Amino acid sequence: MKHLRKAIVLLFVVAGATAFAQSDSEKIKGLMSDADSAKTSLLAADPNLEDFFDNSAGYALFPNVGKGGLIIGGASGNGIVYEDGMAIGKAGLKKLNVGLQAGGQSIIEVIFFETTEDLEKFKEGDFEFGAEVSAVAVKSGIAANAKYKDGVAVFALPKAGLMASASVGGQKFSYDEFDK
Repeated sequence: MKHLRKAIVLLFVVAGATAFAQSDSEKIKGLMSDADSAKTSLLAADPNLEDFFDNSAGYALFPNVGKGGLIIGGASGNGIVYEDGMAIGKAGLKKLNVGLQAGGQSIIEVIFFETTEDLEKFKEGDFEFGAEVSAVAVKSGIAANAKYKDGVAVFALPKAGLMASASVGGQKFSYDEFDK
């Protein structure tokens, strides 16, 4: 009986570890599915973004960035990083700021990297936007005239909510490469 209990406990431990590993894998699959849907939404809002998707060295696509604040604000989200159109890793976005702000918002954010070197800076894991950086709000035709600045072009598409700021300055990013 004692051995049976140990076997059952061991079975639950192994099953729990497997479920944990599967849940992490499932989270990545869900995030990739959300990123695919977000790309579709971005292209529907402005088909000119196709040039950025096709011609950038890579991009980080955050399908669900939550922003909110009342004097003190923040933002966070997870995304997928692509190089030459292929998913290569997961990225995290965090921002904390203080200043005149009120409201909450859910957005899709995409960061395009002009060159391989710009993408490599992001992948180093210490990438951060300066305080002056703002995202271009995605509207039909707006991407046709958008340009890279310091090797990046940032676009945001509001999903829900109301926020009086398109600032992405101060955002910090993490990067974890997928296992090969």
